[in-house]
Amino acid sequence: MNRREFLLGAATAPLALALGPRVGVARAGMSGPLALVTADLESHVVMVRLPNGASIGRIPTGPGPRSIESAPAGVAVVAHTQHGVVSLVDVPPGAVRKELDAFTEPRYTAVHPSGAIAYVTDSGNRQVVAVDLARGRVLARVDVPGPARHVSISPDGRALWTSLGSTARQLAVFDTSEPRRPRLVTTITPPFLAHDVVFSPDARSVWVTSGSERRVALYGRESRRPARVIGADAPPQHVAFGRGEVFVASGDDGTVRRHRLDGELLSRARVPLDSYNVTFGWGSAVTPSLGRGTVSILDAGGRVRIVRRIAKAAHDACIVSTT
Repeated sequence: MNRREFLLGAATAPLALALGPRVGVARAGMSGPLALVTADLESHVVMVRLPNGASIGRIPTGPGPRSIESAPAGVAVVAHTQHGVVSLVDVPPGAVRKELDAFTEPRYTAVHPSGAIAYVTDSGNRQVVAVDLARGRVLARVDVPGPARHVSISPDGRALWTSLGSTARQLAVFDTSEPRRPRLVTTITPPFLAHDVVFSPDARSVWVTSGSERRVALYGRESRRPARVIGADAPPQHVAFGRGEVFVASGDDGTVRRHRLDGELLSRARVPLDSYNVTFGWGSAVTPSLGRGTVSILDAGGRVRIVRRIAKAAHDACIVSTT
């Protein structure tokens, strides 16, 4: 589908999806913490209440919503990788506010702690793109020596790391002390082909997962070599930080491992296969299944609360609060 078809898609949608902006069809009482889950094959984002997993509605989008990241004030950034578009979603009311037709293959997003700027990786253009969330416009584009993919920003907003591919030979490190003008500082060669990269909430460490091995590397923020390499389940792995603990998902093994911040393994839970991405908030870890269309919700102790099928396919999730 070309981009003109993408942007005009709502005009040919069923009536319930075509009135005004793309507004979610939701039951009353859309408040409290919600998981927003991408329904890749159905062109919408599913709203799931936490912690009970009830599906309370959907937010229609253009085709192929692939990744999603939350920002303050109930905003979410959705990347439609195959269509070169990024959507800005407001929750509530549950509507796409703007679609940015300014990318080739947008992958993932890191939001500056101020909530004003999002950094979107564009693997097709080999760039990291800074976006003004309020105005919905591109601020800057920075070239990187590879197809930028997973990305994370430090809690103080002064540093950003991105992997340069799904099985990346290098990581790119940015100075974001001037948020509107990110600057590439250096590259790092990890001890394996890297996949995901995530800053810890205390900014002391960066967890880098593998796209090819059963290993995860723990870096110090200023280090160019890992302080520790720990074992993991099947690659690729993805990481989310909880309340002093770390959740590492393996979609190919159908597991979520829970670690201490130093990397020590605490527990291991079974979830549906293809549950690749994972996020944490409001005492819940959420992992959607790309192949099964399920969403699994785990408590802070790593125990599975509920598994519910919500879509044909579900690639990514984020958590927002609507109160």
